[in-house]
Amino acid sequence: MTENPIVIYHNARCSKSRSACELIAARGLNARIIDYLAHPPGKEELRSLLNKLGMRPAELVRRGEEVFRMDYAGKTLSDEEWLDALVSHPILIERPIVVHGDKAVIGRPTEKVQELLDDD
Repeated sequence: MTENPIVIYHNARCSKSRSACELIAARGLNARIIDYLAHPPGKEELRSLLNKLGMRPAELVRRGEEVFRMDYAGKTLSDEEWLDALVSHPILIERPIVVHGDKAVIGRPTEKVQELLDDD
């Protein structure tokens, strides 16, 4: 069904992330699963993801995380500073990120993953 590889930036503790993996598997598709907490993306990989997502770094930040509340809440950071924060604290990266070819979505809600796959 698909020629473009599917990549999931996954956190196994996240129900939405698990749902995205299940949805892809239920369609009989294979995906490369990256545990982004164990293998965090570098700055250039994040830039590429953000380009595919059509987002700026600040939009990818999980604001409910303790590290955000302790270190970043109320601060105005540049795109480069947010990229540094995401590299230093990958727990701040919104999840799951599902990449399909030159497009990507944050899989919240899971329907966004369905739309991405249906867009093939």
